[in-house]
Amino acid sequence: MQCTQPCDGGTRTRLVICQLPNGQRLNDQNCDILEKPPDREQCNMHPCPGGVLWHRGPWNSCSVSCGKGTKQRDVHCIDMKQVAVDNSYCQHLKKPRVNKQCRAGRCPAWKATRWKECSVTCGVGYQQREVFCRLKGVGRISEETCDPFSRPAGTQQCRLPDCLHYEWLADEWEDCSASCGQGIQTRKVLCVNHIRKQVEESYCNLSARPPSMQNCIIAACEYIWITGEWSQCSTSCGPGYQQRMVYCTEVHSGQDHYSYDLPSTSISGCPGPPPPNIHECNIRECRPIASWRVGAWSKCSVTCGVGIMERKVQCLTDNSQLSELCLPNQKPQFQTPCFNDACDVSASCSDIQKTKEVQKDGEYLLKIEGKIIKIYCAGMHSDYPREYITLLSGEADNYSEVYGYRLHNPYECPYNGNRRKDCSCKNDYLAAGYTVFHRIRFDISTMQIIITDLHFAQTVHGRSVPFATAGDCYSAAKCPQGQFSINLSGTGLKISEASKWIAQGNYASVNVHRSPDGTKVYGRCGGYCGKCVPQTSTGLLMQVQ
Repeated sequence: MQCTQPCDGGTRTRLVICQLPNGQRLNDQNCDILEKPPDREQCNMHPCPGGVLWHRGPWNSCSVSCGKGTKQRDVHCIDMKQVAVDNSYCQHLKKPRVNKQCRAGRCPAWKATRWKECSVTCGVGYQQREVFCRLKGVGRISEETCDPFSRPAGTQQCRLPDCLHYEWLADEWEDCSASCGQGIQTRKVLCVNHIRKQVEESYCNLSARPPSMQNCIIAACEYIWITGEWSQCSTSCGPGYQQRMVYCTEVHSGQDHYSYDLPSTSISGCPGPPPPNIHECNIRECRPIASWRVGAWSKCSVTCGVGIMERKVQCLTDNSQLSELCLPNQKPQFQTPCFNDACDVSASCSDIQKTKEVQKDGEYLLKIEGKIIKIYCAGMHSDYPREYITLLSGEADNYSEVYGYRLHNPYECPYNGNRRKDCSCKNDYLAAGYTVFHRIRFDISTMQIIITDLHFAQTVHGRSVPFATAGDCYSAAKCPQGQFSINLSGTGLKISEASKWIAQGNYASVNVHRSPDGTKVYGRCGGYCGKCVPQTSTGLLMQVQ
């Protein structure tokens, strides 16, 4: 054995056994114990060199870019002058470790969603699911950062109960409909199941359906039907009819044509019923017989500032009778803004109350950010009048909704996110409601809409919902159903681009769309359960157009 110490005295051992000359091993009692050679002795009695130590180099970078790896460093023996010497000089010293474990942050990993439904309702089909690369704490990232060889499958085979077998069953052809010449044969064609029971034809392959009718020819008749050319359609547009001559004539032997000028007076000899002599036609759709008519614009509704001009818009026929045949989407505007000379206007409802001694609620002109705007003043008989905007677009475009239906399986988003009353869900969300707005209140000093003021709002059902707010408890799969709508058209104001919406609740998602001019905003929000509201730090801000 090697010496236990490189210097300063160590020990080494060897194996001493009792054996026969042929090498057979015996117990120690069979040999003279006094003659047993020593099995241990001292070694390396020279003193250890002084003034040496292990030098530790800096740790290298981690061996991996993510997850668990190792770091390494150089460790060698040096003397008192920091000069490298052979490592054997430091053997009597404990050598520092040259590697250690390290962690280089989280590794991206593949994430797979739940399998979708099988592509077929019976037999063998396929299931799909979404597979994406995700980093914990960050979310979805580029797939190039994940290991492509460990990517979970996105498609798999699925097997449902075997499909029922349906086939077409055709009866024998019936007798020809004509006693001579050309006629028609018919037969029953049924769709049957595996026990030959009739079912709906939709269960069978319609493209492979055997014919249920065919032409048949019996011996030539003595008479045949002769038909002329179809006439022109009786109308130039819309439903009409065409006519032709149909008569029975005798077959002329030895000739290839028949006489059209001497029709037979008897049709008893002709085969079957006569061919039709009239049928429907429709060359094109007729243009509407009514159109929109407009009158002259009225005078401006105000003598100064911004007002409204109106005109009569009617749907009339060619003989000037009222009609409902005009297309609604082509109806001309019956109102338009107008502006006369600038008015000596106030800056708030409180100013009007004090300077003009007005105490009647109603529409007044206020100067806001240098522009004349029509504002509804409420509470004019009180010490604190309030400013409201009358929403000219109506309640159909200004509403807030918390949707009441909830899916039985909250991890689905059926029907591509569209609403269906026949969904697999229940209508029991206690926070649900639908509120429409005729006027909205705002702070004239900050131009912030006070969304909780419901003085000129109506809750159609459920609980009251603040302005510009929507939510639901429908699904946790980013499938929002709650809606809100804002339409400031015609008010001279628009929603500021600084206005933002935030999500509140669990699994909440927010989809908000603005019109290019900022007068219209539509939002669709929800979660399980979640909603969206205007950002509390800024509120819902407006500005002059």
